[in-house]
Amino acid sequence: QVQLVESGGGLVQSGGSLRLSCAASRRTNTHAMGWFRQAPGKEREFVASIMWNGDSTYSADSVNGRFTISRDNAKNTVTLQMNSLKPEDTAVYYCAQARGPVYSTYQYDYNDWGQGTQVTVSS
Repeated sequence: QVQLVESGGGLVQSGGSLRLSCAASRRTNTHAMGWFRQAPGKEREFVASIMWNGDSTYSADSVNGRFTISRDNAKNTVTLQMNSLKPEDTAVYYCAQARGPVYSTYQYDYNDWGQGTQVTVSS
């Protein structure tokens, strides 16, 4: 089981930017990594995913063109760069590792989860 720790959350004004980081205790090269988010009273939502051993990325329509996922294998970290933030982006953001080499948007395809980091976007 891998330990995942998110950081970088905070309060930002609408239109601003924020960078989230996910530190993994170990890396499984054949597995995907993903970011999810959950706002109060709403279901958990897929944000973006990337493979440890690949360059292709996949992102949700709601964040496409504004958010970018990337990785640094030397540091075992995954980053989510968030630009042009909107109030509806306000949520707790979670980092997760998938069960295998999939770009799934389904939360149950991910085994390991971090504790989350709060992102609040003011209007």
